Amino acid sequence: MHRIAVLQMTSGIDWRANAKTIDDALQEAASGGAGMVFTPEMSGLLDRKRSRATPDIVAEKDSAFISEMQRSAAQHGIWLALGSHPVLHVDGKWRNRSLLIDDKGQMQARYDKIHLFDVTLGNGDDWRESAVYGAGEEVVTAETPAGLLGLTICYDIRFPELYRALALRQPDIITIPAAFTVPTGKAHWSVLVRARAIEAQAFVVAAAQCGSHEDGRSTYGHSMVVDPWGEVLLEMDDQPGLALVDLDMSRIAAVREKLPALANARNIGKGMGA
Repeated sequence: MHRIAVLQMTSGIDWRANAKTIDDALQEAASGGAGMVFTPEMSGLLDRKRSRATPDIVAEKDSAFISEMQRSAAQHGIWLALGSHPVLHVDGKWRNRSLLIDDKGQMQARYDKIHLFDVTLGNGDDWRESAVYGAGEEVVTAETPAGLLGLTICYDIRFPELYRALALRQPDIITIPAAFTVPTGKAHWSVLVRARAIEAQAFVVAAAQCGSHEDGRSTYGHSMVVDPWGEVLLEMDDQPGLALVDLDMSRIAAVREKLPALANARNIGKGMGA
């Protein structure tokens, strides 16, 4: 068994307050025997007002929030899968970046969100991430004490090609930190999280934002942990909080042996009418 912790947050516009929430969670998780904490998308700063957010969005190496997260992980002796935090890229655009920090405070991996959320949901609920964010271009996995971890972020969940690419690397856990809107969350969240776990035959840990935020948005919550068979091990409600979950890592091999879909997969190409 490997114990993890999932932090569901209502992040705001003050990174210091968000950092305190995460630090408290790391302490609680470590005391509870967890080896790794998973946080949502935009854990450190959730602010739709660009002019207000801009002063706090700096290069990763200059980020006081990220430095604080490294310090916290080292202080509490626990790994941190920081769902994401906005950082300034050399091209002048921002990146929605997921960070993996080990129990010594060292950076082990970083992943920039590949699929940007450009949608119109109606009733004035429009999102254009590409206006300020640049897209990532790299599929990322990293070794952890819990096994091989695949990194994704929120809207990525709707693009199975990414999860197929990850599945070919045979990860043990895939992260999907999120800040789903309430309408899309109610309609699609649970089925998408379960589908990604089933097709990759891996654990999926999906830490989510929840509730009403300072910048005016509302997010769905319902953080989930799903096993390689698609069984839901955890589904939280719409309130912030920390949950501990024990992962039976032997389930991965058992499921892949029972239903060898990954081994049976064929390459669909032009020769097959594609």
